Amino acid sequence: MRKQLLRRHARVCLLVASTALAWPSAGLAESTADTIAVNVDQAKLVRLPGKVATIVVGNPLIADVTLQPGGMIVVTGKGYGATNFIALDRAGEILVDRQIQVEGPSDRVVTVYRGVERESYSCLPLCQRRVTLGDSDSYFSTTMGQAGSLSSNASGNASAGAKTN
Repeated sequence: MRKQLLRRHARVCLLVASTALAWPSAGLAESTADTIAVNVDQAKLVRLPGKVATIVVGNPLIADVTLQPGGMIVVTGKGYGATNFIALDRAGEILVDRQIQVEGPSDRVVTVYRGVERESYSCLPLCQRRVTLGDSDSYFSTTMGQAGSLSSNASGNASAGAKTN
């Protein structure tokens, strides 16, 4: 009888241990250490091994990864969500395979809803238009058009000023 109880206990312990190891959160400490967190519309510098030759991004709509000299990469958050990137050497060997988590903006954002139309404003210290993924098409297009026009005019004026000097 005692042997049967010990065997049953051993089986239960084995079952609990195998379930704990198979549970998704079992490797959570490892995966969060390998995750690069970046805010949308912001960039982060990350140092990789110096012999990286190629970078592959899982979903370039979520993040962009640009290789810089000396094994430095620039990770830019482009859309909300998670993706990964893989760094390869010249021989095609995988050097790094890491997750990228793109989160919401870090500044104070106020969202205004007009029915189904959405507008975003960055309010630090004053509220100004801020284009954010999910804003209505008309607000997004108008704000981007104004920003493009301002940028174009500023670089046009800078060029004209450089020619007159």
